Amino acid sequence: MSNIYLGYHFTIEPKEPGSEILIAELGEKAFETFTETETGISAYVKKDLWDENILDDIYILESEEFKIEYTVEEIDQVNWNEEWEKNFEAIDVDGKCHVRAPFHEKTDAEFDIVIEPKMSFGTGHHETTHMMIQHLLEMDVRGLKTLDMGCGTAILAILAEMKGAQPIDAIDIDNWCYLNSIENAERNNCKHITVYEGDAALLAGKSYDLIIANINRNILLNDMQAYVDCLNKGGIILFSGFYEEDIPFIDASCTEKGLTYVKKFQRNNWVSLKYVN
Repeated sequence: MSNIYLGYHFTIEPKEPGSEILIAELGEKAFETFTETETGISAYVKKDLWDENILDDIYILESEEFKIEYTVEEIDQVNWNEEWEKNFEAIDVDGKCHVRAPFHEKTDAEFDIVIEPKMSFGTGHHETTHMMIQHLLEMDVRGLKTLDMGCGTAILAILAEMKGAQPIDAIDIDNWCYLNSIENAERNNCKHITVYEGDAALLAGKSYDLIIANINRNILLNDMQAYVDCLNKGGIILFSGFYEEDIPFIDASCTEKGLTYVKKFQRNNWVSLKYVN
């Protein structure tokens, strides 16, 4: 497979919530990463995975509520870091957690996470990652055996270790995310994170005190039983990657499997839910 990417540069009016909706829809296709721009977003897909119908069935492109235009360019993988650095800004979550690139100045935040996401998704800019960080910041996770499912750049696994969780498994089905998570764990001097490439099939026979699952509604619903089966009694599970209108589906699945709802965070129309077993 080649390392050539196609970059789709979308101009969106209104930008919010249009950007969030478009990212969610494109995430169901072969697009691997997204960056925010002043006028919308850029989305990237491997040329080998592209086809001329890739934007078919993207509802928001046909919506009269939004005006969306785009251009496409071919991008060599080696140019990605330059593209990323042009768009990546450091993130501050509640003044406690700072997510930054190596070229950003260090702040006095309690938790300082340095990542270089390359082609991975999960820079911390997206509402879902931001809310999951909020959950972790207010929790005591010391000594909890933890799973970061769909780890992306491993931001959440890294924060969990910084707060004392161990050991930690980080799993992602995407090879770029797998490799990048290993790099980022090493970059942040993490000693208790093991990264795996794969899906929920890897969970068989494992058990956890804390599960972090920031993926999307369909995968969460499909894999819910696998999560519950490996969650210890009294364990905590954090979900995100879906909209407020998806809550009834997620909640019904959780309740049916014996989980108890605890708390919700919401940013724009995105939500994150906390349950206990």
